[in-house]
Amino acid sequence: MKPLLLLDVDGPLNPYGALSSARPPAGYARHRMRPSAWTEDRPLPVLLNPEHGARLRALAGLYDLVWATTWEADANVWIGPRLGLPELPYIAWPPIREKAPRGTFWKTRYVLEYAAGRPFAWADDEITAYDREWVAQRHLAAAHLVRVDPGTGLLPGDFDALARWAAAL
Repeated sequence: MKPLLLLDVDGPLNPYGALSSARPPAGYARHRMRPSAWTEDRPLPVLLNPEHGARLRALAGLYDLVWATTWEADANVWIGPRLGLPELPYIAWPPIREKAPRGTFWKTRYVLEYAAGRPFAWADDEITAYDREWVAQRHLAAAHLVRVDPGTGLLPGDFDALARWAAAL
């Protein structure tokens, strides 16, 4: 069984920290989206790099890809098609979230529940040292947590490291 690759959208695939610049980073295109949870009058600005789709499709030989984003099913409507990805399973976050243990990201507990003892890599912009420690103490299988800078998104080296990690399992 392949490990899971759990993907956040905002930060890793949509480097929202770069939205304020006049031009998107190299390789990225601006999009305007209206996911179902978006309540603003103006569409949500999103930056996406189509090369990420090709790199993720290549990683699908090593991983089972899963959305780990608050976009939930909307990632399959708004993000996946623009990156050339097939429909992916997603983590359905509980509507009422338990308070996260001290210093950990609220998603971490639910990521471990979803992984259910299976090896996984997780790319998110809010992973901290507390999350790494919490996962190491509670998840018996291999886990690779990739903290992504929300100003740059996933970089080529991140994809290479993810491929090396999965291949080494």
